[in-house]
Amino acid sequence: LGANEQVVEIETVPTGSLGLDIALGVGGLPRGRIIEIYGPESSGKTTLALHTVAEAQKKGGICAFVDAEHALDPVYARKLGVDLENLLISQPDTGEQALEICDTLVRSGAIDVLVVDSVAALTP
Repeated sequence: LGANEQVVEIETVPTGSLGLDIALGVGGLPRGRIIEIYGPESSGKTTLALHTVAEAQKKGGICAFVDAEHALDPVYARKLGVDLENLLISQPDTGEQALEICDTLVRSGAIDVLVVDSVAALTP
């Protein structure tokens, strides 16, 4: 059953967690997709995003972090393996600014991973 179907190879970015990458079924987060990491406060959403950024940077990827909460801890990010010198960081004042920045970055095609932390902070 399905032996004649072609297997489509999906390009992914590892999350930094082998167990999660395996559970996702494709080896990480699919490239070119919008991925929402959802959970309660202090559940590890930003940590997972930063691990993913670190993994993408290790493979030579260009990453951006739109810090809508103005809460990015550079010391913590560095401990997780993020190369802050090569991370594009923006701390917009409004949700509209954040979305304009995201639009510009995505349309440029130069970004491998774009993190928006957090969607909740974009609402007035």
